[in-house]
Amino acid sequence: MNMYSVNKELIKDAGYIDGQWCQASSGNTISVYNPATGEQLGQVPDMGVDEAQAAIDAAHTALASWREVTPKERARLLRRWFELILEHQEDLARLMTLEQGKPLFETRGEVLYGASYIEWYAEEGKRAYGKLFAAPTHDKRALSIQQPIGVVAAITPWNFPNAMITRKVAPALAAGCTVVLKPSEETPYSALALMVLAEQAGIPAGVINMITSSQAASIGKVLTDDSRVRKLSFTGSTRVGKLLYSQSAETVKKLSLELGGNAPFIVFDDADLDAAVAGAVISKFRNAGQTCVCANRILVQDGIYDAFVARFKEAVEQLVVGNGLDEATTLGPVINQAAIDKIAALVDTAQSQGAQLITGGVRHAAGNLFFAPTILANVTQQMDIAQQEIFGPVAPVIRFSDDADAIAIANDTPYGLAAYFYTEKHSRIWKVAEALEFGMVGINEGILSNEIAPFGGVKESGQGREGSSQGLEDYMETKYLCMGGIR
Repeated sequence: MNMYSVNKELIKDAGYIDGQWCQASSGNTISVYNPATGEQLGQVPDMGVDEAQAAIDAAHTALASWREVTPKERARLLRRWFELILEHQEDLARLMTLEQGKPLFETRGEVLYGASYIEWYAEEGKRAYGKLFAAPTHDKRALSIQQPIGVVAAITPWNFPNAMITRKVAPALAAGCTVVLKPSEETPYSALALMVLAEQAGIPAGVINMITSSQAASIGKVLTDDSRVRKLSFTGSTRVGKLLYSQSAETVKKLSLELGGNAPFIVFDDADLDAAVAGAVISKFRNAGQTCVCANRILVQDGIYDAFVARFKEAVEQLVVGNGLDEATTLGPVINQAAIDKIAALVDTAQSQGAQLITGGVRHAAGNLFFAPTILANVTQQMDIAQQEIFGPVAPVIRFSDDADAIAIANDTPYGLAAYFYTEKHSRIWKVAEALEFGMVGINEGILSNEIAPFGGVKESGQGREGSSQGLEDYMETKYLCMGGIR
């Protein structure tokens, strides 16, 4: 295994159940590859139904004692986990670049972003307040308390293999819940390294259990069918999210679903053009376009359409495509063969439907999974590329006439995760922000995620929020207490 200069302590080729590092009972493994080079990095266990059941058993057993740990003590353990992640930032970043492909400047940023959720919930967990209500009559008192929901199942994706875990696990632990976690089989090493540090931080056995598996459907079924799992948190495709949603109905689980997006990035003709171009580049091409909140459709007003496209082309052609371990690289590979084939097909179809290729449009010579950063102009909302989540370094640019036109095009999608717009008019800012049917809106800003803010979508982009105080509430139940006989 060539893991270059990553600290060997952090590299685990085992799952983690009830405080023990373990293999799959079947003996089966999953091979993990570096998307930039195609080189095999190693193998992790391909765990199945038995291990999933054992993980739920362990989480259920650990719940009784973990929920009794004081919020202050849980906060201390989370704080220690946060500190250990910061100490190992460079190793965690290199490990992520090796298995996921994104450039080092992005993986370093993700490690800090992921850690910020642990720090936030270490603090926020001490602030889970109840309420005292005005009594309905003199002989009664009415109050409510907040309690942990119970065992939580978390299923996380490969595009942010660190932060999607911390964003779910930190509030669950802070609330007093225990967790069964299934990370993506594409990027298990980043997840397992976090687990190594959680163990070092002193988080007790059974509180976090991690199953590595390629058997997503059967593991998902075990997690949704078991009535002891009271909450499911999933980040991934809308198709899979809907399936998990329906499977959770039988046991009426609480759900947090962060699903697909089709983010509009709107540039009005009064926008600061340089800021809009810079925002579009970072929003669209971060992580090679493989983020659920990235600009999926760029909507530009008639008056500045040509000027925007010309400047955007100039900026996009400055991107440096290559292996993420090279410090000069600003755009890495996509995750796998299926991903690059889908991207290439979408670009070809768009051109056959009348889109004009401005730059890129081809697979890149850097390697099998690299696609040249691409701009397509004269795209219409009816084209396939405007209706689907691209999840690649391709920017379709759509023309619009006025505010009402922009809002109609932006909202013409079943998705409602993120939207962005650039304008200098304060009245337009309010009107457009309120009219967009999305859970998050970036205004003169291309990046909007941080730990203090509620992250999540509306419509078919999901439900629930991660981050902010709301992210803690999503792992707790409210219990009302009615006290009578007060004389």
